[in-house]
Amino acid sequence: MKKILAFAVCLAGAGAAFAAQPLLAPTELKAQLGSAELRVIDIRDAKSFADAHIPGALNAPYGKWRGPASNPGELPPVGQLTELVRSLGLTPATHAVVVSSGSDATDFGAAARVYWTLKYLGLKELSLLNGGVKAWSDAKLPQDKSVAQVAPSNYTPQPDTSLIATREEVLQGMNGHSTVLVDSRPKDFFLGDSRHPASKVPGTLQGAINVEYSRFFADEKSGILRPEKVREAASAVDPKKDTVAFCNTGHWAATDWFAMHEILGMKHVKLYPGSMVDWTQDARALPMSNVPNRAKQLLIDAKMWAGKK
Repeated sequence: MKKILAFAVCLAGAGAAFAAQPLLAPTELKAQLGSAELRVIDIRDAKSFADAHIPGALNAPYGKWRGPASNPGELPPVGQLTELVRSLGLTPATHAVVVSSGSDATDFGAAARVYWTLKYLGLKELSLLNGGVKAWSDAKLPQDKSVAQVAPSNYTPQPDTSLIATREEVLQGMNGHSTVLVDSRPKDFFLGDSRHPASKVPGTLQGAINVEYSRFFADEKSGILRPEKVREAASAVDPKKDTVAFCNTGHWAATDWFAMHEILGMKHVKLYPGSMVDWTQDARALPMSNVPNRAKQLLIDAKMWAGKK
């Protein structure tokens, strides 16, 4: 993992150093267990957590960090997130390590989205366990069923607006041709051949480029991000330009944001949390590319309906 950190520092160039190493291997996390300032935040569902988890971990299921079904990528109210962060005992001095299941590349996005949320709330001592619980288990490291207890904190979030792009900011950047828009979704979504159930229209943001989240992994089934793949995968993005990563609901895009902002040190990269669901729900019919004709949209709708049966 020292090589990973060196890789990140090298790529970041003159950028500010990370407060904590953003990506941890299981053995590195194991070496830190028992530290009073460490909080392992397991974002799996309650049942999976209860079955077995990393010793000392606290459970905060992914759904608690997400918005409503109508717009899952929307950030919950800051007051709600404040209560959650305090219940985990998090403070600026706490080193929080976010842990997901590690089942595949999509699952990595859940950990990256929680990591981004914590950073948006002003916390900086953050890491993500590369490969999640699966990598921990594959390394034959200990797990238990004990429920850890921590004293709640009184932390008051200081939102870092440099990390988030609102719908209006995206529109402004699009109209001024000043922002690189990075669509993190699989190609069929980018080309308008599929859509999220909560999106009104298939297609992508006008002028966007496609940097699919899975490019940062060995393959779709791998839950382990490969730092050596990051620079190549993000080569189409100018590190000097303002950049916004988006997807359907800010999940896959969180991986692109993490890879570019945290690993490459591209500090001009923001996340649009509501992404295409938020964009297409606007009554103004905002600018889009790759929007199929009405007949194709009806066909997509029919396939989605049939898939629910």
